[in-house]
Amino acid sequence: MADQLEVWGPESRALAVESNGLNVIADAERKGRPSQLFWPWFGANVSVLGLSYGAFALGFGISFWQALIAGLIGVVFSFLLCGLVALAGKRGSAPTMVLSRAAFGVRGNKLPSLVSWVLTVGWETVLTILATLATAAVFDRLGWGGGDVTKVVALVVVGVLIVACGVLGFDLIMRAQAIITVVTGVLTVVYIVLVADRIHWSTVSALPGGSTQQVIGTLVFLMTGFGLGWVNVAADYSRYLPRQSSSSGVVGWTTFGASLAPVVLLFFGLLLAGSSEDLSKAIGGDPIGALAAALPTWFLVPFVIVAVLGLVGGAVLDIYSSGLALLSLGLPVKRFVAAFIDGVVMIAGTIYVVFYGGEFLTQFQGFLITLGVPIAAWCGIMLADIATRRRNYAEADLYDPRGRYGDVRWLPVLTMLVATGIGWGLVTNTLASWLTWQGYLLGPLGLGGKDGAWAYANLGILVALVAGFVVQLAGGASAVRKQEV
Repeated sequence: MADQLEVWGPESRALAVESNGLNVIADAERKGRPSQLFWPWFGANVSVLGLSYGAFALGFGISFWQALIAGLIGVVFSFLLCGLVALAGKRGSAPTMVLSRAAFGVRGNKLPSLVSWVLTVGWETVLTILATLATAAVFDRLGWGGGDVTKVVALVVVGVLIVACGVLGFDLIMRAQAIITVVTGVLTVVYIVLVADRIHWSTVSALPGGSTQQVIGTLVFLMTGFGLGWVNVAADYSRYLPRQSSSSGVVGWTTFGASLAPVVLLFFGLLLAGSSEDLSKAIGGDPIGALAAALPTWFLVPFVIVAVLGLVGGAVLDIYSSGLALLSLGLPVKRFVAAFIDGVVMIAGTIYVVFYGGEFLTQFQGFLITLGVPIAAWCGIMLADIATRRRNYAEADLYDPRGRYGDVRWLPVLTMLVATGIGWGLVTNTLASWLTWQGYLLGPLGLGGKDGAWAYANLGILVALVAGFVVQLAGGASAVRKQEV
């Protein structure tokens, strides 16, 4: 680990505010190896929240084996998409939402930049909420008080950690993620050992199987909750690697680092949730705090540490990238100022949900599915654009509306809008009252309407992903060839 820390930046750089923003990373600053991408991606996804996804998956009404297969496919495939998008960072040295301008045009890319900003700010807010609630739940069990005062203190501590990393930037993030990886990895293993006796295989194996539509719904939900929530930031970290870095290494280490912890945690989470219906229901109200119920008292403080650090690890990557997305929208400030603004939004959102909000899980699911559709459409378009290119990006033109990438490229812009419209018509969010308008195409297309068998299969995300890829691959190839001449 020491070698990893030294490569990504000495301590003096880690504690200094990063000057890079939307700019191209100079060749002199590009260093490291693709294998070092393992650290930030593993650290961002080792959160014990992955255990709660076992309950979320079984909530679709499927068996353990169906959920496990759906989870393996959903997690690994969705993070493979991140690995493929990360290739653009190696080729272009700029943030993801700047490289996306090659497909959408310099100003046309404001559409995906806006979606990316909302998604990343939303995720960092969700993770901060979970960290605050988990701390309060554990302190309450310890008899140290789990009321509003505890929540305020927890929010301040978590908020400062996240915002500080986001403001100081890349070098501190890489150093922090390596530490988070080791600490949370070890303590998570201890957690698994301590609650292993709560698993009852006879109960788990007796869970009834669900329909094909329910399995597809689970798979897409897990895709959205894991890799599809990161595709829009995947190149923000690979852009610091040398240009001659192995492309297969970039894809492989990103996919492996991001997938390893979620696969293991989901497997164990399925065993825990499948063994106890009460635990599965409790996770719906407090996904992290409910996991502490089975622990001995002496491990509750270490559990808070592992839970909070794991969630902070994900939020740190989000706040860094949300600041870059805000800059790509045209906000005329420095990167660290943009990250601070996002931190304020994050804390305000956390205060609302923790102290004034209602049922958490329904809003969480609605948030994931709703934003999953446009980001899936963007991902399909971006992957097709990357696959079509044979040369590195002309970096100066990524910032010039008069350059080869143009101002607004209407094919991808319209494709993203139309694919999103179709996608929202093929997903349902009846658990969240403000999203019941979705699913409007399930009836006209003969899929049984909002109460039919396909209502919760989340087909809209798959349709948006495939439509974006196919249309851009077929219609955008000639434009790419002209750009590269």
